[in-house]
Amino acid sequence: MTTVGATTPNTAGRLGWGVAGLLVAGNMIGSGLYLLPATLAPFGSSSLIGWLVCGVGALVLALMFGALGRFRPGADGLIDQAEQGLGRFAGYLAALAYWMACLAGNVAVAIAGTGYLAFFFPVLEQPWPAAMANLGFIWVATLAYIFGARSAARLGAAALIVGLLPILIAVAAAGVAFRPQTFAASWSPEGLSLAQSVPPSLAIIFWAFLGLESAAVLSRQVRDPARDVGRATVAGVGLALVVYIAACVAVFGVIPAERLALSTSPYADLAARVFGASIAGLVAACAVIKVLGTVTGWTMMGGETARRAAEKGWAPRWFGGGGRGRPLSNPLINGGVMTVLALISVQPTLGEQFGVLVGVTSVLCLTLYALCAVGLWKASTEVRWRLLALAGLVFSVAAVVAASTGYVWPTLGFFTLCALAWLWVRRQAPPAVDPGPGPL
Repeated sequence: MTTVGATTPNTAGRLGWGVAGLLVAGNMIGSGLYLLPATLAPFGSSSLIGWLVCGVGALVLALMFGALGRFRPGADGLIDQAEQGLGRFAGYLAALAYWMACLAGNVAVAIAGTGYLAFFFPVLEQPWPAAMANLGFIWVATLAYIFGARSAARLGAAALIVGLLPILIAVAAAGVAFRPQTFAASWSPEGLSLAQSVPPSLAIIFWAFLGLESAAVLSRQVRDPARDVGRATVAGVGLALVVYIAACVAVFGVIPAERLALSTSPYADLAARVFGASIAGLVAACAVIKVLGTVTGWTMMGGETARRAAEKGWAPRWFGGGGRGRPLSNPLINGGVMTVLALISVQPTLGEQFGVLVGVTSVLCLTLYALCAVGLWKASTEVRWRLLALAGLVFSVAAVVAASTGYVWPTLGFFTLCALAWLWVRRQAPPAVDPGPGPL
């Protein structure tokens, strides 16, 4: 254990709330920002309402995680929050579900990067060349995590700065070419009312907000969890929401919805329409860099989740535990699992592969957010905190209910398998481990 004196933890090398906030925003502003405009084209510019609804829900969840950090500053991420609030079985389910969500979602993020890389190399539109490019993103990020969580966090924060350039270019392009009539004409391409179009769009849009729990998951790497987890989470979500709304208005105000639906690189297409092919190439390059940073951030999230599960006795000690911190086998195993997921999920098009992974990942994460909301309800009897917990629970459940059944059934199947495995796991005594951060 790394300590100063008897009780004061050594915060050297840990993340301040500013860097943690950039990591939160960086984990969110990734493939959702770069690909969802095309995915949302059937809903048209009315999807702006969905962005606002999801943004409010995300801010509620951000406040919820900040409150959990206040009540349980010693909790090590979502696993401890679920276990301390609802018991060991809930912690076990949270560990396995969040680990799988990180890895499956990461493959989807890599697919988004490959889509923009195909702007330069059209051969990557073919399934197996694209699969090889996906593996390239995954293993570069795995190497960054091998060098330590701090290195991975810095890469993610730096990539965020680069990744915002395409949005600045998109907003600038909209300032030049925005047409109110184009935005209005794209409001509802299929003639649906808001009551018909907004609910089905929520689960898709919320993919862009996954990662809001990043500071909570990495609480052991944050200097002052009781204070900084809340600050970092709210700041990260707020930055992402502003970026998303600006980007949504910019794209739908320039590109008609029917053309946007056919795009594989919407922001590059927007730049090409207004500034020409050279600027479009710059946008695509920045998107590729940003995706690499996002994959790195989520690789770290999956590794830290697996490490904590191993310390609890719910995963093999190859992931950590036993006072060994995070061994080299942790990132290597995670990289191997992501490789398998990338290969077995190959579809005829990148969009189809992306959609499958995104839907299941979103439902998994929303289910975990609901568990954490129940945990906050139990953590305090004060009305304000219970109202916050209730708001987070209602939003999470509503978003899952509105999701496609094709995404819900795989999630139910996963939880069923985990519940059956619990019959063996519950007989295993949790290992005695050093609660300190250990070497990275």
